[in-house]
Amino acid sequence: MTMAMTGALAVVAIAGIAVAALGTLYAARAQAQGAADAAALAAAVATYPPATSADPLMAARGIAEDNGAMLVGCTCPRDDTMKARIVEVVTGVRVDLPLFGDVTVRSSARAEFDPRLWLGR
Repeated sequence: MTMAMTGALAVVAIAGIAVAALGTLYAARAQAQGAADAAALAAAVATYPPATSADPLMAARGIAEDNGAMLVGCTCPRDDTMKARIVEVVTGVRVDLPLFGDVTVRSSARAEFDPRLWLGR
């Protein structure tokens, strides 16, 4: 009976750890996605120099960090033309999972900026 009870407790403990790890991953994914969305929007506007003096990469990095994530990548070159442009940002959130250790959860977002619409033309 003692062996069966020990086995049952081990199964319950492992299931609890798995549920906690999944919850942590889910929360990190939501945080990474929110940071990616916000960073993409900030970088998209910053690609058009008359809109802001900020560097698009720095704008994306700052917003990502403000949202508790790190900027992993940003396709956000400055463009002086009036053409619409699409920016893509990848962010990551590090979490420490029981039994798995340090894991980085990544998320990406895209944003479009059209200077003509911004200027009301």
